[in-house]
Amino acid sequence: MLAQDTIAAIATAPGLAALSVVRVSGPEACRIASSCFSGPNLEAVDSHTAHVGVWVSPEDVRIDRVVATVFRKPRTATGEDLVEVTCHGGDYVAALILDNMIHRGARLAQPGEFTQWAFLSGKIDLAQAEAVADLIHASSEKAHRISLAAYEGHYSEELEKLRTAILELCALAELEIDFTDEDVEFADRTTIKNLIEHALQQIRDLRNTTRLGTVVREGIRVVIAGRPNAGKSTLLNSLSGRDRAIVSAQPGTTRDILEVDSEFGGLRFRFMDTAGLRQSEDAIEQEGVQRAHSMIKKGDIVLYVYDLVSGWTDEDQAALNLIEEIPVILVGNKADLVQKEAGEGLQLSAIDGPKAVEPLISELLEQASKTYGNADASRVVMNARHNTHLKNAYQALQNAQQILNTNHSPDFFSMDLRAAARELGMITGAITNETILGAIFSRFCIGK
Repeated sequence: MLAQDTIAAIATAPGLAALSVVRVSGPEACRIASSCFSGPNLEAVDSHTAHVGVWVSPEDVRIDRVVATVFRKPRTATGEDLVEVTCHGGDYVAALILDNMIHRGARLAQPGEFTQWAFLSGKIDLAQAEAVADLIHASSEKAHRISLAAYEGHYSEELEKLRTAILELCALAELEIDFTDEDVEFADRTTIKNLIEHALQQIRDLRNTTRLGTVVREGIRVVIAGRPNAGKSTLLNSLSGRDRAIVSAQPGTTRDILEVDSEFGGLRFRFMDTAGLRQSEDAIEQEGVQRAHSMIKKGDIVLYVYDLVSGWTDEDQAALNLIEEIPVILVGNKADLVQKEAGEGLQLSAIDGPKAVEPLISELLEQASKTYGNADASRVVMNARHNTHLKNAYQALQNAQQILNTNHSPDFFSMDLRAAARELGMITGAITNETILGAIFSRFCIGK
């Protein structure tokens, strides 16, 4: 496929913008671009050079003044010749240029096909390819940092070191199989046991970051709950730094879930304002309360807000008793109306704005660190597929460990070590199959 096809796609997001980029890659990339480019002959220019000219349609209609940047294989992102045409932003012009490329012999790229070519050409491994998608969708500093570390290969380096160590153990085991009749031992059993335990610990450490990876990718769901008129909506506005929720002295104003994203300490927090928890005859408010309870069960952290003026009530305690297995931060609101230390938990005045909630933000970050850890960016698992392969590798190593402890035949020991190495290779693409590649790259956007 790489030797025959030439693919093209718009690489930038749709909509109004200063610039748009259309990419074409493959053996015919320079010819196709040059046939529509009024300027230097792109088939003859040096690699990694940019040229200003006019893009002209096959019907000799001027489309736009563009910059064509030429990259010649093998020093390209895809491993094949690549031309990037930068035109003025907006959907129409970029679509015309893409249509001209297809008319001249290119085909429309499939989702993620440019990145897939980079993988197939050996420019990046599979974990790095997946990190491209994570980098595109990163919505916080920590998500960006972890995705970038994976894209730059640091995560893959960790896995490859582990895989190499396991394969070396496997080689020693298979040497012993070859010399069974001579009763030769190529490695001390205690050393091998220690190496396997070290490998198991490394995988445990990686798998323990899965929850952190999930919340980094998806955000930490923080449910703001409490009785009516406790100041939940005011607190949401202060945490988000803008007026997103309607604030009213009338209890029961909030009827549905209102979600707002904010970033603190490099993490994305998804704050969810909910209806006040109380018994009501109003059918709509009842539905809001039911949705609030449902959202609490799905949350990662609950901010339970109560009114310091009214004090802690039996209704507050009853509502709190229903919250199970989720970290809860008690927030006493309206501190400006009472004496200090008038109640339990963190006390603040949400009406005073973002400055007033800084202690709460610090407590949220502390709770997030306590719950999810704070691993190095190169050792965080953000991908469910990776976690599955790590789990399988761990099980295979445990099987090898058990065989070693019971002095069974090294044949089975070797098989389990190979299975563990294979699972790690599936993460980086050292071992692949077409079904997995299709599933991975189909999730990418066209043009990437």
